[in-house]
Amino acid sequence: MKRLTVFGAVGLAIAAGASFWLSAPQGTGFSNLPVGAVNAQEAADIDTSSIIEMTMGAEDAKVTVVEYASFTCPHCASFHKGPFKQLKADYVDNDKIKFIYRDVYFDRFGLWASMVARCGGQERFFGISDMLYNQQKDWIGSGDPSEISANLRKIGKVAGLGEDQIEACLSDSDKAKTLVAWFQEHAEADQVQATPTLIINGEKYSNMNYGDLKAIIDEKLAE
Repeated sequence: MKRLTVFGAVGLAIAAGASFWLSAPQGTGFSNLPVGAVNAQEAADIDTSSIIEMTMGAEDAKVTVVEYASFTCPHCASFHKGPFKQLKADYVDNDKIKFIYRDVYFDRFGLWASMVARCGGQERFFGISDMLYNQQKDWIGSGDPSEISANLRKIGKVAGLGEDQIEACLSDSDKAKTLVAWFQEHAEADQVQATPTLIINGEKYSNMNYGDLKAIIDEKLAE
């Protein structure tokens, strides 16, 4: 389980400045992202209402499951390859629950991946997310920023995004800053300290096997 604290990961991104998170060396294709610091007051002034919640399932479902996850978190990849697929088949596809996915940014690479996933809008988000989690080790590779940026672009293209479309998404500095502020806002509100974290009808749970997750959901559906 990958861990963070609001004064750790979030503090690096917002309070201490977002240059590490939002900047990239020349030649990565991400050099237009902002390099200036974003302090706590500036973050508070950012309107995050433009960020679209990525959801599946029925809007009026009795049970809502919120997952906080990072595209660079190995445990999140394992969750999406296993329990999430079962969750989707058993509860999401038949509209028994509403599922919400929220990004956690441990590092700039997770932010870049999120910007690629969101580039196709809600219709393509979960398909691109599957690719990012299934190929996590491959696109992260050695951790070289140039290699990662190239791999993320390839994933975007395979998902059907145009080169110009990808470039526009990845050069949107305002969107990058807003995503980081949005992440801070939700992580603080739900006291998220690790990934994956699940919020089920307002109650927080850590990573678990599918059997335990199913038992919790069935209990809440029966209430």
